Amino acid sequence: MPAGQKLSAPAKASGIRSHVVPHPGVSNVTETTRDDGRTYATRMLLAVSLGWAVLQMGRFLLSPLLPAIISDLGITEATAGLTLAAFQGVYALTQYPGGEYSDNWNRTTLILPGLAILVVGFLLFGVATSLAIFVVAAVVVGLGKGLFAIPSRALVSDLFTARRGRALGIYAAGTDVGGLLASGIAVLALTYATWRTPFLPVAVILAVVTVLYAVWTRETFRVGSSSLDAVSTVRRLVASSEQRGTLLAFSLFYFMVGGFINFFPTYLARAHEFSDGQASATFAVVFLVGLAVKPLAGGLGDRYSRRSIAVGGLLLAAVALAGLTLATSTVGLLAATVVAAAGYKTGFPLADAIIMDDAPADGMGADLGAARALFLGANALGPAYVGVVVTYASYAYAFGGLVVCLLVAAMLLLRG
Repeated sequence: MPAGQKLSAPAKASGIRSHVVPHPGVSNVTETTRDDGRTYATRMLLAVSLGWAVLQMGRFLLSPLLPAIISDLGITEATAGLTLAAFQGVYALTQYPGGEYSDNWNRTTLILPGLAILVVGFLLFGVATSLAIFVVAAVVVGLGKGLFAIPSRALVSDLFTARRGRALGIYAAGTDVGGLLASGIAVLALTYATWRTPFLPVAVILAVVTVLYAVWTRETFRVGSSSLDAVSTVRRLVASSEQRGTLLAFSLFYFMVGGFINFFPTYLARAHEFSDGQASATFAVVFLVGLAVKPLAGGLGDRYSRRSIAVGGLLLAAVALAGLTLATSTVGLLAATVVAAAGYKTGFPLADAIIMDDAPADGMGADLGAARALFLGANALGPAYVGVVVTYASYAYAFGGLVVCLLVAAMLLLRG
């Protein structure tokens, strides 16, 4: 590289040097470096995306296996619900510190311990013979997931500055891969084994991912100050009315997702008399659509306006969710399910990318962690809202409220 030539900030962050045309007789070293940087970025995207997909598979195994867990451990639905709430609470609380520490130290210093803790947590699920072990397993998995989630997203954003949306879409699609696999594996486990059986392979695969990441990463462990500057992070996040509107919009979006996804199979069974098999198959369609939509939405957000794509997805989901409450035929319900999934699944990679687009380079993890802590808090309230409204009114009223949330969220993003 000629003397005095500086690398751009994105190039530094990604480890990919910008292309420089050499003078005659000078070897093109920078082109080789660029190709090497792309290979490294692809490997790291593969590692963290695989890790996310596997841990989400383990998480989604809990839902279909919950009746068997309740029966085997001799606990009530309320106790099981409180345990899952503890898992979600620990996961939400670790979002911000995980993000800020990954900024102040580095991504690997949080990602590797997070993966290791997840291995321990899923091993505990696999040997849980009492409520105490089950609760500890849930808390440990929540902690590991919280440590992994933000630094891994920030790493993807570091490495793919020009294609951030598409890369985050590929990463986020791991949720849908995990959900699809969990649906089938749970049926096999309940038919041929026990509810504990599938958690052991999850732990083994995550251990392999941990080794792969440790071998591939170019970052060494670096531990710095343990102090957190939450005040500055919050001030930065709410500095403008546009940013405040964005936070509120995606909080409403996550609230809607929490209410819809947790009660959708029950809605099909109770309101439309679907069998368990039909409800599970229709529920799997949501993940199948998400697997295709998330990378596409992220890529469109890179080429056009992320906010515009997100608004379109929210409006599409609102119309389809309203259609779900009005449909009377199986074909109509399936069509509305596909459209609703296509609409709301666009929001996940775009929400992360929009937050990181607005964040400073040295505060990206902290901003995303704080924002996602807010989003996940709203997400946890969604099921409570739907449960209460359904108990005292109906699913039509409950889903109608979620439609209003989507419309308000779209309006807030449109203003921005």
